[in-house]
Amino acid sequence: MNVTQNVALQSYNSFGIVAKAYSLLRIRSEADAIEAQKDLENWREGHCVLGGGSNIVLTGDVKPLVLKVEIAGKRLVSETEKAWIVEAGAGEDWHEFVAWTLSQGWPGLENMALIPGSVGASPVQNIGAYGVELQDRFDSLDALDLVTGKPFTLNAAQCAFGYRDSVFKHTSSGPNGIGLGGRALILRVRFHLPKAWKPVVGYLDLERKMAETGIANPSAQQIFDWVCDIRRHKLPDPKVLGNAGSFFKNPTVTPEQCADIIARDPKVVHYPMPDGSIKLAAGWLIDACGWKGKSVGNAAVYEKQALVLVNRGGATGGEVVTLAKAIQTSVYERFGIRLEPEPVVI
Repeated sequence: MNVTQNVALQSYNSFGIVAKAYSLLRIRSEADAIEAQKDLENWREGHCVLGGGSNIVLTGDVKPLVLKVEIAGKRLVSETEKAWIVEAGAGEDWHEFVAWTLSQGWPGLENMALIPGSVGASPVQNIGAYGVELQDRFDSLDALDLVTGKPFTLNAAQCAFGYRDSVFKHTSSGPNGIGLGGRALILRVRFHLPKAWKPVVGYLDLERKMAETGIANPSAQQIFDWVCDIRRHKLPDPKVLGNAGSFFKNPTVTPEQCADIIARDPKVVHYPMPDGSIKLAAGWLIDACGWKGKSVGNAAVYEKQALVLVNRGGATGGEVVTLAKAIQTSVYERFGIRLEPEPVVI
């Protein structure tokens, strides 16, 4: 294995936190992954998988072997009367992949434009935005079992997708445990893009765009452009201001809990869900607690969107975590709701 020592990770995490990997191995093919697995037992500190670095908070130098996934490639796997099945290597940039599918005439991913990170990380988090989640367009994926060294394939049901959740975020517990956290290295992901495409424009920001432009039936490319414009106005560019996108999940509550909150705070932003629960806007809850623009050291809450924590320059992972915990305490004390962070703390 061609392992590199003492690799700076500041450019490999979207928060821009200064840290280094004691040892880093670039995985550029399935063969690289198989070869790396054979030697993992020799690493006493263990290992961790790094994709696009858009969903992590580094709290110090990383002692485990870092497996940096850089598997490239995009292709049309198959086409039927109903759909295109499109595949991308785990190391492909997510946004660039979305743009590529549209350029090929294969719509379906446009609502998830400009989400930072890699294709391989997308099923781990079950990413989503503006009414579409990855599970809605997912076909299957190939991965390598880092314990046995054997490749395997999973369909959507086997990935156990939930809201910003999947089988890859949990470790197995007991003989019937299904968690693959730390065990699976995703190699390739395939997407099911239906030919009977319909625009998904149920979110308020997209409805406003329709009203502003007078376009009642937008194309996939138009939605892509709108989403990019909305996100660029709301969210800071990680290349300019370090961040991990939305830091907290939007919590779900019962209708009774929502009614209780509305009675105290009538302006609370909420969305009914198909299962009868109510999703609350975490950013609104944080803003209502007065956190927008406030900071802990060099970590701060973004002035334009309270759901985003940013690195003002030189922030440590410890400052980010301290700020996040303070926000969680405030929201719980006021609303009785526990916010759950999206990024993984390393």
